[in-house]
Amino acid sequence: MAKSTKLEKLRRAGWQVGGAKEFLGLSDAEAAFIEIRVALSRHLRERRMEQGLSQSDLAAKVGSSQSRVAKMEAADPTVSLDLLVRSLLALGASSADIGKALRR
Repeated sequence: MAKSTKLEKLRRAGWQVGGAKEFLGLSDAEAAFIEIRVALSRHLRERRMEQGLSQSDLAAKVGSSQSRVAKMEAADPTVSLDLLVRSLLALGASSADIGKALRR
């Protein structure tokens, strides 16, 4: 069954259908901030894996711990955007690469 058909069935049954923004009552700015964090986290994991590095390897490169890298890749809100960007740069990402990741 197509996604749009499922959504229509849910609406007809009285369910409200929306995204995390609506469910959590986020402002546009809050939703955009979360999208940025998720995009950077996803890009970090992709780059690390492309380079054949473990989370521990990346942690050593950026002077952090493996558990912190795991949190970065999970878009944990306790991780600063600064650390995410610095980690991407340590993996050789350029500002253009980071910009592309944000536009996806």
